[in-house]
Amino acid sequence: MTVTDRPGPHAPELPEFHAAGPPASDVPDLAGPDAAAAAARILESLRGSRGTVELLVVSDSEGRAEGARMLVRPDAVEGSLGDDELDEAALAVASRERLARGHGGSLHNLQTPAGRRLQVYAEGHRPRQELIVVGAGHIAQPLATLGTLLDFEVTVLDDRPEFATRERFPEAAAVRTIDFADPLSGIDVHAGCHFVLVTRGHKYDYECLRRLLARHGEAKPAYIGMIGSRRRVRATFIQLEAEGIPHEAIARVRAPVGLDIGAQTPAEIAISVLGEMILERRGGTGAPLRGRERIVERFLAKKPPTGSVK
Repeated sequence: MTVTDRPGPHAPELPEFHAAGPPASDVPDLAGPDAAAAAARILESLRGSRGTVELLVVSDSEGRAEGARMLVRPDAVEGSLGDDELDEAALAVASRERLARGHGGSLHNLQTPAGRRLQVYAEGHRPRQELIVVGAGHIAQPLATLGTLLDFEVTVLDDRPEFATRERFPEAAAVRTIDFADPLSGIDVHAGCHFVLVTRGHKYDYECLRRLLARHGEAKPAYIGMIGSRRRVRATFIQLEAEGIPHEAIARVRAPVGLDIGAQTPAEIAISVLGEMILERRGGTGAPLRGRERIVERFLAKKPPTGSVK
């Protein structure tokens, strides 16, 4: 079985999944015109904060599978292309689509050893991407502005009504006044959430982190970052460990938050934080592209230094 991809836009990143054999016998076949059933499954998956890759056969050289549809979720595979070998190839396509960058879908050409050719459209669907900024101080403002430019749905939380205002955060989808005794009350924490803790005090950061990391058997946020000095971060982590938070959960926290770009101003710090968020989401290295490509060294003629003697 060969698989080739047609260049074009790709689907957004989705949670990891593992195929567990053929679709369950009690799952209705989604082949044919049953697009409504597929849409309902996708919406159900997104409400549960899970990603889904949808595969649709656009053309079949033998005319047998056109319109067949598969849905690949982290915990299940629904539907079939009508052939075990094709289903395996489709799962490989779904796996690549899950890791693809950008938005939209892409076309893939499948061919069996017998010469049968199919064209499959694959599109990833993921939970909404939210940026939740806890603390409405001077760093929160550029975080909200730039986060909106990056297509995050931004929510700003603070316990000070004079700071948590629509005037200070006009781009945010929501600005809420909260009680730090229960800072996440009313917040739907899901796999598309990105939390940045920029509160005015250690005790507020701690309470937010404790509640985020103590979530057992629930969807984990995609990103948790906390601003602070080494001393502040160390004190927070030691206290969390003393309260029984597992080491692996604490290790997920990005603190001190951001990439080392020498940021000093609030806007620069916001770029540092969001840059790390993009790196975590897209899988980059953070290294300068100039050093990786080395175009000057590789392609420009080497000239002797001025004044040198040949």
